[in-house]
Amino acid sequence: MPSAPFKLAGKSVYVAGHSGMVGSALVRRLMREDVKLVTADRCEVDLCNQAAVFDWFARVRPQVVFMAAAKVGGIVANNTLRAEFIYDNIAIAANVIHAAHQNGAEKLMFLGSSCIYPKLATQPLREDSMLTGPLEPTNEPYAIAKIAGIKLAEAYRSQYGRDFISAMPTNLYGPGDNYHPEYSHVVGALLRRFHQAKIAGATRVVVWGTGTPRREFLYVDDMADACVHLMKIYSDAELVNIGTGEDIAIAEFARVVAKIVGFDGEISFDRSRPDGTPRKLLDVSRLAKLGWRATTSLEDGIRLAYSAYLAEQQPETPMAPN
Repeated sequence: MPSAPFKLAGKSVYVAGHSGMVGSALVRRLMREDVKLVTADRCEVDLCNQAAVFDWFARVRPQVVFMAAAKVGGIVANNTLRAEFIYDNIAIAANVIHAAHQNGAEKLMFLGSSCIYPKLATQPLREDSMLTGPLEPTNEPYAIAKIAGIKLAEAYRSQYGRDFISAMPTNLYGPGDNYHPEYSHVVGALLRRFHQAKIAGATRVVVWGTGTPRREFLYVDDMADACVHLMKIYSDAELVNIGTGEDIAIAEFARVVAKIVGFDGEISFDRSRPDGTPRKLLDVSRLAKLGWRATTSLEDGIRLAYSAYLAEQQPETPMAPN
């Protein structure tokens, strides 16, 4: 397995997208390292604005870059905001990767998404299955933008010898998640829905889809730890999946969330809502060979995520009982 020690200590490390769920987890993890953390709010540099990005990199010149910035959302957001998802994410990737190259960044990690893999690819999803078949239509624009970012990192590595690597996290959850009723991912959506139902005394919660798709879930702080591990020891053009290597049916997962939140009513399924890909489980054997495995169990992670949800939410009007 290709690897090369890389010393983070003493380096200036830029986390692009530091205020998001992934970026904030990286910031928490990097605070345990002897590094100079560099962040920039959107008001300081809009990553979709090429001139602003190039100017900022020329002034700051970070030595290490974690590319966690992205426009993200759940299945409805991906399917509804198709133009925004492809334009914004391609612009962010192109601007940051080229600016890092122009200004001599020593190492960059581009973070993709498991949606880059074909809808019907053999499970578990191996890194070499990318571009071997059609994508899931509901998130195709986002997936194409992420594939473009991977190929950008690969091309700058090939043409210019840049130590740019790519990692593919599975479905993430934890502090800083999005809880929007329409545009959130499944974990944030279910935490919100079950919590509101519990507060309102509702007897039933409706979960989108059939409940049969299987998904893999990784606590976001575990992901951040894996990223720092890879940044230190991995240097190759090939992708590296980041996940747990275990999946669960959405229906069963909903019951786990309901139990932890304390909702004991009925769970039903809205089959008019899209399911997305039937199954998404990453093959994490490459990551395991590189010496890393997830340590947070699903139940422990959901408890931590629910505590974060309660701490992050503003008071709101509960949903009406069914």
